Amino acid sequence: MNHILETILNAYGGYASYLFHEITHPSWHNYFYWLILVSLFFFSLEWWKPWRENQPKFRKDFWLDFFYMFFNFFLFSLVIYNAASHVFVDLFNNIILYITGFDLQASNPMNMWPLWSVLLVGFIVRDFVQWWVHRLLHRFSFLWNFHKVHHSVEQMGFAAHLRYHWMETIVYRSIEYIPLALLGIGLYDFFIIHIFTLAVGHYNHSNITVSGRVSGGIVGFLIGLAFVTGVADISVLEGQDFVIKGLFLTGITLVGTFILGPFMKKIFNSPEMHIWHHAYEIPKNKPYGINFGITLAIWDYIFGTAVIPHDGRDIKLGFPGMEGFPQRFGDQFTYGLKQEK
Repeated sequence: MNHILETILNAYGGYASYLFHEITHPSWHNYFYWLILVSLFFFSLEWWKPWRENQPKFRKDFWLDFFYMFFNFFLFSLVIYNAASHVFVDLFNNIILYITGFDLQASNPMNMWPLWSVLLVGFIVRDFVQWWVHRLLHRFSFLWNFHKVHHSVEQMGFAAHLRYHWMETIVYRSIEYIPLALLGIGLYDFFIIHIFTLAVGHYNHSNITVSGRVSGGIVGFLIGLAFVTGVADISVLEGQDFVIKGLFLTGITLVGTFILGPFMKKIFNSPEMHIWHHAYEIPKNKPYGINFGITLAIWDYIFGTAVIPHDGRDIKLGFPGMEGFPQRFGDQFTYGLKQEK
């Protein structure tokens, strides 16, 4: 009991200090400022070349979503629930150790893997878990009541990605982070995965449209950059000069553009696909929703939930009955906690 209490105090105390440090110490490893930079990037693209040109620059509920952006992704995800996840992971691992004598975390073979493979496995496992959790949010009415907050968006934009009920933080983070932690995915690994998926999530909700070749080139560039900078923990370019690294980066970018590009919209989620997930009217043979992909689109194609009937740029968004859905944050905060009329 004392061990569990100590874990709780250390976890929450440590992340409270982490919150203060994030705000007061800008750096490349600082989530707070990555959130701002990524958001400004997609906001600029929406202003420069919007997909829906008639949509207001500051669309309906923009400032509400802007508030949700910091409330959910920063205060809750990193400070409150990552700390809670550490508590539950430690407790779960201790229970397994006590019952079987097997230490899951200490015996994990991924502890010896190179960083790039840890990040790849962590990303795929996390996205697959999130896809199934997302389906649960649509399948069960008590979870759907919470998820309605996210689907109450009427005009799509990057910050809509971040509008969701705080209970989703508990559902998502508890289910996704515990298996990642038991796989040996540390906070630094989770940070890298999280920043990438944050950017893709912003992109999926943004009022922009780009070709698969462009998005493929970007992914190729990011992969090449990971090699060149050593973030991928691969020494193939170690000791090479600037010219060789530049040529390698260019080559990987071109591979992404011309080889990966034609398949990008089937591999990764996109605004053209995700807009249909938010459609007011969904196919009658898919009563619990379509296009559940968070970052990857492949799960929807594998499990038969991918539906893009036509260009959905101007379709009506929301859900039947949302006309009476609360518009203010305070009312949305408590929505789903009591029996709704």
